[in-house]
Amino acid sequence: MHHLKPGDCAPSFSALDQSGVEHNLADYKGQRLVIYFYPRDNTPTCTVQACNLRDGLDDLKESGIEVLGVSTDSAAKHVKFINKQNLSFDLLVDEDHTIHEAFGVWGEKKFMGRTFNGTHRTTFLIDEAGVIAAVIRKPKAKIHTEQILEGYGLKTAV
Repeated sequence: MHHLKPGDCAPSFSALDQSGVEHNLADYKGQRLVIYFYPRDNTPTCTVQACNLRDGLDDLKESGIEVLGVSTDSAAKHVKFINKQNLSFDLLVDEDHTIHEAFGVWGEKKFMGRTFNGTHRTTFLIDEAGVIAAVIRKPKAKIHTEQILEGYGLKTAV
């Protein structure tokens, strides 16, 4: 796993969302973009994180920030998650881990004595020029929106 850091150019990507619409990094040139990687739809922490972003989306959009979630789940699972949680941002499908690997968030994990490959929960804050402004490693699900605003320097730490 390679670790991207602030000041690095965000890796170019192209992926379909839950509705089959293609998203590319270039589509967001000139605006702030948050790409958050999470392990699975409809799991406890991932749900809390997504709902925190849903509830804070107006504040993010007022600050000119777009949000994309990325997991290895299928489009069908994303649609169920979006509908169940009333999410109002897109979730990208990355079943083959291409975007995960480009951003360096796919790798070995340990859980309950088991070792496996999976998603390292990480959020990237990308500026208007496509440069990584901040990286939130292991974001706190309950205050993720605040962490993002802080990362862009739009809010001070509580």
